[in-house]
Amino acid sequence: MGILSLDHVSKSFGDGAGRTEVLRDITLEVEEGEFLVLLGFSGTGKTTLINLLAGLDTPSRGTVSFRGEKITGPGPERGVIFQNYSLMPWLTVNGNVALAVDAIFPGLSAQEKAAKVDHYVSMVGLSHAATRRPAELSGGMRQRVNVARALAMNPEVLLLDEPLSALDALTRANIADEIERIWEGDKKTCVLITNDVDEAIVLADRIIALNPDGSLGDEFRVTIPRPRDRTAMNHDATFKRLRADVTKFLMDVGIKARIEGSRMLPDVTPIHGVPAAVAKAQDGLIDTRFLDFSQLNKVYPTPKGPLTVVEDFDLKIDRGEFISLIGHSGCGKSTVLTMAAGLNDISSGAIKLDGRHVEGADPERAVVFQAPSLFPWLTARENVSVGADKVYPKASRAERQDVVEYYLERVGLADAMDKPASELSNGMKQRVGIARAFALSPKLLLLDEPFGMLDSLTRWELQEVLMEVWSRTKVTAICVTHDVDEAILLADRVVMMTNGPNATIGKITDVKLPRPRTRTALLEHPDYYAYRQEVLDFLEEYEHGAKPRSKPAPKPIAAE
Repeated sequence: MGILSLDHVSKSFGDGAGRTEVLRDITLEVEEGEFLVLLGFSGTGKTTLINLLAGLDTPSRGTVSFRGEKITGPGPERGVIFQNYSLMPWLTVNGNVALAVDAIFPGLSAQEKAAKVDHYVSMVGLSHAATRRPAELSGGMRQRVNVARALAMNPEVLLLDEPLSALDALTRANIADEIERIWEGDKKTCVLITNDVDEAIVLADRIIALNPDGSLGDEFRVTIPRPRDRTAMNHDATFKRLRADVTKFLMDVGIKARIEGSRMLPDVTPIHGVPAAVAKAQDGLIDTRFLDFSQLNKVYPTPKGPLTVVEDFDLKIDRGEFISLIGHSGCGKSTVLTMAAGLNDISSGAIKLDGRHVEGADPERAVVFQAPSLFPWLTARENVSVGADKVYPKASRAERQDVVEYYLERVGLADAMDKPASELSNGMKQRVGIARAFALSPKLLLLDEPFGMLDSLTRWELQEVLMEVWSRTKVTAICVTHDVDEAILLADRVVMMTNGPNATIGKITDVKLPRPRTRTALLEHPDYYAYRQEVLDFLEEYEHGAKPRSKPAPKPIAAE
């Protein structure tokens, strides 16, 4: 028998017609000393399962046991680390960790307790910040305190409920490495919930996927030798195979509902892109250098003098190209995007779209932000109509509604068009944002980390949605992202930026992978991991604040 056991466990909430079954008939053994990862989409019951193991909730049917004894409530042998930090804001780092030490070791002397606190604070690398309060700490540091407090209970089992999901990619990787080091050193049993496939493979002995209906899905054994280096694994055949298998399973069970709308776009001419005379409009769109960034600079005044955030950004984009813009935090990616949108003034240089200078915001440049900024009191249909009504002034109301409904169908919201935005999930809200942008028939689509606030599995789904809609319109697009796989999946070219200040283009990679693209197909393509390595190598070079050795020459654009 394992250290933790679930025997035919089901969990439901509500009664009668409103009853919702979250977990269905789960039988699972967690072996002592293993690192088990539970992986699944949002809404598959992962957190409910952790709460049952922690004794914070009770099953509707079945039994949850620790070392053969039924779990009836929380216990110090099971330490829990949640996604949210739950720290006492008035206590220091040491004070927060001391709460756990006082509770578990009441018989120790004050000196012995202090030594234990120092030990666990040091273990997560926070000795230098021991006297700071949570408000003085970064998100990553606060989560380290959370880890130290759980470890101070000296539990036999660590239960980790998406503890890294709110952190940036670099901090997330660093804390994951610390958790693995602690697990290996103490040989604790760990159960981790995550929605990140790479994180699961780096940490796990065994991965179990959860089905959308709350039942257990496939199990995957991870046989890659430890320690597992993220960069080295990019060349590992076992990693590639496992990554493809896990991804395919999750895509197959989680993204079954494909968009099967039959609505055709009405013959409606958008207000921009075509001047008053139709003949002149036909000559208006150019193919090469459709979007032209020329020696672009952005300088902000500061008390210490001018600060150059972006320097000599020079890029020529053909009509219909999809560009991914990637780099570390603070490299000016979003600054470039907001200048292209006309939302941020240019200090020097120029941006031309379709041969004309970009000046101020205009619906010809549609932007999808990380948060879609919907009107919460309007329905999905009404939110998309706000822009479409202004862009198609000569179309009939019925024609404009056809445009709106076409794009809402394309993004999978055919059955939710008349729901208020306030009732939509974050993923559904972002679908509305994407539909709204495409419904403007823009010359240029600008995406600023559009899926950054979503769990990674929901991102996969919306990436597929974005590619499907883009393939029908071939609108020129730039997507700012920090996700290497997303950058390659979407782009014709990946443009990599050096660190700021004085950030500029450091490298451009042409992605010559076939379209249409799906994540599962790309993972099988023989060239995919070579492209991935190019981007990873660049990001690693600039990870620790490196500056460009010399200014790269602008990449010449290919002739049509």
